[in-house]
Amino acid sequence: MNPPVIVIIGGGPAGLFCALQAAGENRRVLVLEKKPSCGRKLLITGSGQCNLTHDGETAEFFAHYGDHSPFLRPALRGFTNRDLVAFFGERGLPVNVEAGGKIFPVTKRASDVLAILLSECARRGVEVFPGQAVRKVSRADGRFFMETGTESYRADAVVIATGGASYPATGSTGDGYRLARELGHTVTEIAPALTPVMVRDYPFPDLAGISFENLPISLVRTGKKVRQASGDVLFTHTGLSGPGILDLSRFILPGDVLKVSFLPGRDQEAARKQVTDALSASGPRQVKTVLAGLPLPERFVRRLLERSGIAPDLTCSHLPKRARQEIIAALTGYPFPVLRLGGFDEAMVTRGGVALHEIDPKTMESTIVPGLFCIGEVLDIDGDTGGYNLQAAFSTGMLAARGIAGRFPPRS
Repeated sequence: MNPPVIVIIGGGPAGLFCALQAAGENRRVLVLEKKPSCGRKLLITGSGQCNLTHDGETAEFFAHYGDHSPFLRPALRGFTNRDLVAFFGERGLPVNVEAGGKIFPVTKRASDVLAILLSECARRGVEVFPGQAVRKVSRADGRFFMETGTESYRADAVVIATGGASYPATGSTGDGYRLARELGHTVTEIAPALTPVMVRDYPFPDLAGISFENLPISLVRTGKKVRQASGDVLFTHTGLSGPGILDLSRFILPGDVLKVSFLPGRDQEAARKQVTDALSASGPRQVKTVLAGLPLPERFVRRLLERSGIAPDLTCSHLPKRARQEIIAALTGYPFPVLRLGGFDEAMVTRGGVALHEIDPKTMESTIVPGLFCIGEVLDIDGDTGGYNLQAAFSTGMLAARGIAGRFPPRS
């Protein structure tokens, strides 16, 4: 009797890892990759350095996947960040933990990560077929049938591991959403996530490159605060970026307002008191000197004073009350009206995807199509910056591999 055939659609980190873990034990595993080579998006992860995962306890991961964190708990517990580090370490690629908890391979080369995945696939007998873009998938009589335009494939189980729709040049063009729909799955609305924000009438284009650490950020919609976050903020030529903005971007809509306090680690009331006290206690000192000592970047301080019509040599004792209040308001809740978010060509990941209520979180198998598994970014999950998305890809890939092993155990 022929062994069961498992087809993985997509040769990214989730697909390759699932394939190598599902291989063997009298199972034939095939990877169909639309591009001429696998892992193209992986190669640009972390600017090519590959932020593999994040440091810390597993429980600390759960808060880093937006509103859908509960779905990922079985996967993250079943294959943790420490398990991932051990997997690569055992194959000659140790890691470094950097400030802030990001974990990178010591070589800082995503290509080394990809090389291990491909080597392990080859060692375990996984058959990789590049240049095979699945155009159609159907299911009949308990088996799956796929057409690529040049070839036809049959399978006893299928794993959709096509990624999302971000960085489409790497092959992530949303194919998995179409395939899931063809098989009867619901796909929630997709949008760019982990993406910069373009600001209407942006006042700081010439300050691009200035960054701030751990700033409080409020998301305001129709006059009401709907989210509160904190993180590093980067000025760009057209708006805001940096981890704090990127992580919040999954919730941001055009027309929203981001209110940023430029005093880190303080709520708005404490920030207002800090600025007020600093200005009140510094009579003969120049306003720009006092503000720069908060500390704030000198170029940013100069621009704030220009926009408020305050002379650069004005002292605190001569600062009018109106101007004082304007400075305090700007530093503790500067409003940035959102024009739009960066598109899929700028977004690191995709928000939305295969609806989670139709996927078993303990196996990644469809609850409506037996033998169909969905893993990685094709699911309606997206993590914060810092290695959380790659960890989810590996963890869901492992869970699906275990689910496949449960469906097709070794023959005695």
